[in-house]
Amino acid sequence: MLTPSHDFLVGIDSDGCAFDTMELKHKECFIPCTINHYKLQAVSKYAREAAEFVNLYSKDRGANRFPALIKMLKLLRDRAEVRARGVEVRIPAGLEEWIQRETRLGNPALQEAVSKTGDPDLAQALAWSKDVNATIGRVVRGCPPFPFVRECLEKLKGKADLLVVSATPGEALKREWQEHGIAQHVAAICGQETGTKKEILAVAKEYAPGKVLMVGDAPGDFQAARANGTLFFPINPGAEEASWQRLYEEGLDRFLSGTFGGEYEKKLIEEFDRRLPEHPSWKRMGRG
Repeated sequence: MLTPSHDFLVGIDSDGCAFDTMELKHKECFIPCTINHYKLQAVSKYAREAAEFVNLYSKDRGANRFPALIKMLKLLRDRAEVRARGVEVRIPAGLEEWIQRETRLGNPALQEAVSKTGDPDLAQALAWSKDVNATIGRVVRGCPPFPFVRECLEKLKGKADLLVVSATPGEALKREWQEHGIAQHVAAICGQETGTKKEILAVAKEYAPGKVLMVGDAPGDFQAARANGTLFFPINPGAEEASWQRLYEEGLDRFLSGTFGGEYEKKLIEEFDRRLPEHPSWKRMGRG
């Protein structure tokens, strides 16, 4: 995956972190496909709210699409307004079981599982996922990196190995990074087919302690960083431009000089944690 060529390594998430594509992909691609494939038309309003909460506005932000789908369906099933309409939201048990036993949560592994088992839940999830990818291919374009992303990549040139660490399919990642002329800055682009973010970032063991930094916009990025003993710089949802500017103007200098860890990192993570709730508003208000 990556052979170290510098003393430092910086992992960077893509959707919602380097690129302002999260809202577009989920609101215009994922959610319409989910409503269609899982027959949620009768509760589309609530399906949209549940999907946006899980994928954009909660501590599950940035999760792999398949566990996120299960979480969204469970939230929707348990909502009082949905039950009041008499709509049954089915949780695909076959997909849940596959998620528990598989780490390469992407279409290739799912296709293999469908071929071996013929499980209708897996076949449905594969059709949904392929439709999502096709919709993204048609809809998502012309979305440049956030301001200061290029500057950060250029600042690290010759000083650190750069690695894209993402739960997005690899083909989409390569297309987006190449479209905007920044693929040449990174040593490797790793998506969902490579493994989980935790597994991708395991390359950190090839570097000395304190020499690896993960840049991400979701709790899963932070968890992957901590699981591999690396530092973490958050790109705060809703304040992405300011976060990248801060990384460019002070964060990278601190990382490269060895003064990033400790109180500086602690304050960044505390601010990041406050931005994303664990429970949706309708549960906090006792409506489901």
